[in-house]
Formats: sequence, C-alpha cells, structure tokens
Amino acid sequence: MSSPPTDAAQLLEDRKRPRPGNLLTVRTLLRHFALINYALPADRLRPHIPEDRFEIQTFMIEGKPRAMLSAVPFLDVDFRFARLTPFLRWQFGQTNHRAYVIDRKTGLPGVWFFGTTLGSPLVHAARALWRIPWHYARYRIDAHHDPDTGICDRYRFDVDSDWCAARIDLSGDGTPIGLTPGFASLAEQTLILTHPVDGFFYRLDGALGGYSIWHPLMALTRAEPRDLWFSLYERLGLLSADEMQRPHSVFLCPEVPFEVYLPPRRLA
Repeated sequence: MSSPPTDAAQLLEDRKRPRPGNLLTVRTLLRHFALINYALPADRLRPHIPEDRFEIQTFMIEGKPRAMLSAVPFLDVDFRFARLTPFLRWQFGQTNHRAYVIDRKTGLPGVWFFGTTLGSPLVHAARALWRIPWHYARYRIDAHHDPDTGICDRYRFDVDSDWCAARIDLSGDGTPIGLTPGFASLAEQTLILTHPVDGFFYRLDGALGGYSIWHPLMALTRAEPRDLWFSLYERLGLLSADEMQRPHSVFLCPEVPFEVYLPPRRLA
C-alpha cells in the first residue's frame, strides 16, 4: 500500500494558490461536475501506466490494497483562452478518465490520464498541435441542481464516442461527502481525489506528456448511481459492466471555476 502524504494538509494549502498563467492559459466554468471513483486491483492498471516514472497509489479498502480510477464528467460553460482570445468562448461536454499516481521524480501525488472525450471540434486542433489524447464525442446532457437544497434530481450524460462511449445516470441528496474508505483524513482525501493539479499521459505519438490545472476547493456532495457504463473500461480490462455499477464513491459539485495551463509539456 502506498504511504499517505505526511504533509497532506500543507500540500493542499500550496495547491489552493493559482499558478502563474501565460498566453495560452484556459479559464472555464465547469458545471454539473461529477467525480465517479472506483476501487480496483492495481494489477489491472499496470499495463497502461509507465511504472518506471509513476507509482500507482493504493489504499486499504475493505481490508485489501486497492488502486483508484475515476471518471470525471462535466459541462464546460465558457471555455476560453483568457489572455489570447477572451472574446471567444465555447461550451461543450467533457469527461476525463484518470488513475491516481505518485510522480517518482517529485514524490508528489498526481493523476495519470487515459484520455479525455470532448464534445467540440476544438479537440481536433488540440490533437494536431500538442498530440494530446483528447477524443471527439457527442454529448446529450440533462442535469439539474437545486440551488437552495443542493439536491441533484437529474444527472444524465450520454456520450457517443468511438474511444469511450458512456452512460452516466446519478442522483444526489445534497449531503456533504465526508470521509470515504481508504483515507485517513479529509485533507488526504481532498489532496488525492479532488485536488490533483498535475496530470500525465501518453501523447498520441507515444511520448510522455503532462499539464497542470488549478481550481478552488469544491463544495462536494454525495451521489448514488442509477446507471454507469464506460466502454473504455471494458475494452482495457479495468472493470466489468457489473463492477461499473458499484463505484467506491460518487461526488457532485454544481459548478467550479477551472484554469488549465497550456500548452502541455513533453516530458523526458
């Protein structure tokens, strides 16, 4: 089992501070943000993550060491290059697919991205310019949060994609998430699950890449699955269709501002 960060609270404080941006920094408001977490044997992830550079984090869950995999769907409301073209804004659905790792070069927790689906032609420019593993998808979204109670009475994302089709149907009761199995403190849980700021991936040309993000702490509430399915997880042998219906935990946030620090880096 991976050792939890001994200074999780201090690392979290550090990550609350925005990083300096540049001409290509993206700002966007994410609405209907969901974090769907799965606990699974680390061996299922090993073929897909370069362990010479990244350690797969594990957590003691129901008496067994387990890795964590998350699907993160949301609606980008006003995606824009804040300095370069602030007057151009896009809205589209997006889903990130990621596992939790430790960067062996820095010793810091981060995420490994299998890839991302986006419901916008912007995906083609990003693939061509930066070889980032973003994939086009068609989204149908029907979601509603009650601003007074925090209850989410509708949350349905249907994603049509050759790379990762998905069905996501949730309901949320507006209750704060609390501490979930596998974590020693809320600071550790927040640092690892909801506040990783550095992501890594295989570029489309096979090289390692990475980029960074920032967002404030999220006001997260609990949700329950009605129906969950992701074609990618079956194809890669990560989860069966039945296992997808039983996530470790599901968190919801009505909206949160995000910054994405582009361009992605090519890693040595």
